[in-house]
Amino acid sequence: MPIDESRIRDLAGFKGEEAPVTSLYLDVDGRRRIRARDVEMALERMTRPLRERQQDGQDSVRADLDRIEEHVRGGIDRSHVRGLAFFACAAHDFWEVVELAVPVRDRVVVNHTPYVRELEAVVARHERFAVLLVDRQRSRLFLFHQGELLEKQEQVDLLPRHDDDGGQMGKDQVAGHTAAAAHRHLRSAAAAAFALFQAQGFDHLVLGGPEEITAEVERDLHAYLRERIAARVHLAVSAGDDEIRHAAEDVEASVERAREAAVVDRLRQAVGSGSGGVGGLDAVLDALVARRVDTLLVSEGFEAPGWRCRSCAWVGTMGRRCPLCDSEMNQVDDVVEEAVEDALAQACRVAVCRDNADLDVMGRVGALLRY
Repeated sequence: MPIDESRIRDLAGFKGEEAPVTSLYLDVDGRRRIRARDVEMALERMTRPLRERQQDGQDSVRADLDRIEEHVRGGIDRSHVRGLAFFACAAHDFWEVVELAVPVRDRVVVNHTPYVRELEAVVARHERFAVLLVDRQRSRLFLFHQGELLEKQEQVDLLPRHDDDGGQMGKDQVAGHTAAAAHRHLRSAAAAAFALFQAQGFDHLVLGGPEEITAEVERDLHAYLRERIAARVHLAVSAGDDEIRHAAEDVEASVERAREAAVVDRLRQAVGSGSGGVGGLDAVLDALVARRVDTLLVSEGFEAPGWRCRSCAWVGTMGRRCPLCDSEMNQVDDVVEEAVEDALAQACRVAVCRDNADLDVMGRVGALLRY
């Protein structure tokens, strides 16, 4: 099943007290890594430096890596899995495997909590997309989420022909009956799309088919669906499932770019006006400590060292004494991941932005504030 915010928050809430947590993301997409051996070699390249750096007393991490490698060598059903995320801490008998129908970047992180930013990026980038393909006799309806096909429906309504009436009706009468039957078919397709929306919900709708047909079915759609139309594509109703999936993915990428640009523009205006938003790592961490953040924006791949107070949970870029409780703090390799974890714990929205120059200029991290 697609990953959701609830499961990510559960993962982010785990703390490795006796030993660190090993988080490993592995791209198993068969389009890039064709053989199972290609996946195993990529995993070995990723884990070898970590094994070489491990010191005595870190048996838990070595056990984590052994278990991950054993899982991969045991075989993966790559017919629907394109990305894997492992979260392990042998000292606490903690083990979670997340299978994804979308690819991920290879990455391994050892920290006191699971590294969940990659999963957050998957959730942020992949909403529910319905695809409705129509012609005058046939309709097909698909529901995709995070690369997975969740629902597939098909309806065929054959049109009357002149031969079917035994020659009793004239051509004009047959044409009228045919047009009426075609319109009933399109209304039925529109009704099926609304029924799917009511039953399972979706964020965006993609229409495909001849232009005059999609224009007619659009008029029959419920207003809730008309406002969710993300694109109209030139796809025949007979298109293959993979072709339909790829078309939905292309539309989804375009929608995601527009959404990222819109939220970053909101942040840019809020920072510029001096009200409602902050940019830069120190300002964002201060806002998180004060629990003022509504939406956290982070540039993909942004990392920075920092400090975490285990007594009062203060987080920042400067150490070693906590400015709130004066306790000695722990140094962390990536304080940006700490910020993501805090944001999730505070039920903030998190947007991981890819190649957005405006966010990069503001320090690669920013926050829209609650107050």
